Amino acid sequence: MHNDETLWHCLNHDFCSFKVKMKAPKQNFCRSKHNVTGLCNKVSCPLANSQYATVLEEEGVSYLYMKTVERAHSPKNLWERVKLSRNYLQALEQISKHLEYWPDHMINRCKQRLTKIRQMMIRMRKLSMREGPRLVPIKKKTERRERQRELKAEAAAKVDLAIEKELLERLKQGTYGDIYNFPQKQFDSILEKEGEAEQEEEDEDESETEFVEDMGEDDDELDGEELEDEAEVERVEMQDLDLEMNKLQDLEDLGSGRLNSTRPKKKRRAGSAGPSAGPRVELEYEEELEGAR
Repeated sequence: MHNDETLWHCLNHDFCSFKVKMKAPKQNFCRSKHNVTGLCNKVSCPLANSQYATVLEEEGVSYLYMKTVERAHSPKNLWERVKLSRNYLQALEQISKHLEYWPDHMINRCKQRLTKIRQMMIRMRKLSMREGPRLVPIKKKTERRERQRELKAEAAAKVDLAIEKELLERLKQGTYGDIYNFPQKQFDSILEKEGEAEQEEEDEDESETEFVEDMGEDDDELDGEELEDEAEVERVEMQDLDLEMNKLQDLEDLGSGRLNSTRPKKKRRAGSAGPSAGPRVELEYEEELEGAR
C-alpha cells in the first residue's frame, strides 16, 4: 500500500538521488523536474505525495501535470498532462478548473510556477531580439572536401554530356550504319524529341492555308500554248545544233589541209590495218625540215 509518510521518512533520512545539500546557507534543494518549488521538503516532494500537481514548459508551451493515487499502479499513465493556453489569464483559469478540489497551497504553487515560467519566456524573447549575429563555427576540412566532390561531379557530368552529344552527332551522320549500341534510356529520349519535332511540323503544315487559281475552265487553252512553246524551243535547238556541226566540219577541213602541206607523206606498210572505225581525232602539230636550217 502507498504510504506518503513512509516514503518521506526514507527519502529524508536515508538517500535520495534528487537531493542537493548546501552548507552556506544551509538548505536542501531538489533536482527533480516535477518539483513545483525546487525545495526539498515533504509538501514539495513529488515522490512522497500521492496527489501532486506541477507546471512544466516544453518548447515554449506550458503544460499542467497532475498525479493521483488511482493511477499509482500504472507508472506509464501516472501523470496526466493538460496543455495550457498562451493567454496568461486563460491559463490561470484552466489551473483553477482542473485543481478545483485540490488543496489551496497546491493551486497557489502551480500558479506561481506558471508566472515564473512566463516571465522567463519573456526575458528569453527580449534577449534573442537584442542579440547580434551568431558566430557559427566553420569546418574548413569538411567544406573543402565537399567543394572537391562538387567539382568532380560537375566535371563528370560535363564529360557525360560531351560524350552523349558526340555520339548523337555520329548517329545523325550515319557513322555507325544500321547498328546502334546506345543505352535504351537515351535512345528513347531521342525518339521522343524527334516525335515532338515531327508533330510540330505536322501542326504547322495543317495550320498553313494556300490559295490557288481556278484551273478548270482554261485547261485546254493552256495546254495548246504549252505545246506551241515546246515546238518553238525544239526548233531553235535544232538550228543551234546544225550551226555547231558546220563549224566543226570547217575546222576539220582546215586542219587536214595544213597537215598535208607541212608534213611529208608516209607510205603505209603492207598488211597494216586501215583507220579505225571509231571517231576520228585530228591533231595539229608542226615539224622543222632539215633543208629549212
